[in-house]
Amino acid sequence: MRIAVGIEYDGSSFCGWQSQAQGTGVQAVVEAALSVVANEPIVVQCAGRTDAGVHAVCQVAHFDSHSERTPRAWTLGANSHLPRSVSLRWAQVVPEHFNARFSAEARSYSYVLLNRLSRPGLWHGRVSWEHRPLALERMRAAATPLLGEHDFSAFRAAGCQARHPRRTIRRLELTRTGDLVCMNIEANAFLQHMVRNIVGVLVKIGAGERPIDWAAEVLAGRDRRLGGVTAPAAGLYFLRPHYPATFSLPVMTGAPAPLQF
Repeated sequence: MRIAVGIEYDGSSFCGWQSQAQGTGVQAVVEAALSVVANEPIVVQCAGRTDAGVHAVCQVAHFDSHSERTPRAWTLGANSHLPRSVSLRWAQVVPEHFNARFSAEARSYSYVLLNRLSRPGLWHGRVSWEHRPLALERMRAAATPLLGEHDFSAFRAAGCQARHPRRTIRRLELTRTGDLVCMNIEANAFLQHMVRNIVGVLVKIGAGERPIDWAAEVLAGRDRRLGGVTAPAAGLYFLRPHYPATFSLPVMTGAPAPLQF
């Protein structure tokens, strides 16, 4: 049978979703834990691969297994073998044609930035930091031209392996709660570093270092070299993928909003 799982993790100690030569990925520890529960090797495929240091509120993955276990057994059994920074939130039997990556219609991310003079202590590793005051209205105005379908070549990593750079941003909202600035973004799919590169551009505009129309100019230029810095990974959260209602998967939410404090 095919099983889908929702996974929450703190990416601070991982090299990303996939294992690399220099470190362990979240995928490796999830597969190891599920393999113990299934008593057979398990391989999972996720909805969206995250980079080193990036967190997830509800990553979704699927796997096939000959073992019959209840959703509760999959969830609690795996969690008893996972490190404390990774947790299965749910498990559910899905149709054989379900694919965590290809069945997703959209994906949502949130980027949380601490905007104050002093660096974070309590939220170290959970938020990014900008000491210069940020003007949210400037950032909102700059973000508007990014909505819709565009060629996001200027916002993709140099090593991005996506077949093409066209993506559709359906929602991009900026909010402030005290010293925390949060950018929520939803798109049909994302390029490598796309969210962090967008944040890097908007921060420069919000700090007054660049004019409001610079984001539109970067987008039109289709040249990553014109796009400024990539924002740190610590502030980025993969919120969840979005699937057709016919799959009846749990809609899981949680921090950040921002960070539910």
